Amino acid sequence: MDFTPIGTIRSPFTNPEGMPIQPAGASGVKGTVEVLSAYKDGLDDLNGFSHIILLYLFHRSRGFKLKVVPFMDTTLRGVFATRAPKRPNPIGLSVVRLERIEGRVLHIEGVDVLDGTPLLDIKPYVPEFDAQVEVRTGWLDQAGKKAQDKRSDGRFS
Repeated sequence: MDFTPIGTIRSPFTNPEGMPIQPAGASGVKGTVEVLSAYKDGLDDLNGFSHIILLYLFHRSRGFKLKVVPFMDTTLRGVFATRAPKRPNPIGLSVVRLERIEGRVLHIEGVDVLDGTPLLDIKPYVPEFDAQVEVRTGWLDQAGKKAQDKRSDGRFS
């Protein structure tokens, strides 16, 4: 299995400690996505979407544990029931606002990733496909909705 980055995500965050843990906590945080020139034609028609899904590599994550204490809890949980960056395949995803496209550069808002993160793919966010109405959020129901206030504390560094 081979993956080749198609670009780089730029953000104001150079260190995991203190950064938002989800786009919900990164409201107003601006960044860019620099798409490699070989993939520029793939950006055609993307400018009509207000939000995009970024799939990326947690490039500074090393190793993994199948049980972790997530940022939003104090209880040991299965890694697949969390958004923890230390995973068997360290792939992350974020839904961000697409402000504009200038050439190969996407200007985004709500960025919650480290500067220099390798981008694997971009998908348009389509509410009809992506927004679910009847959902359960498992252990997060008890943890409460507080992603906006949570910041990375280095537990996965």
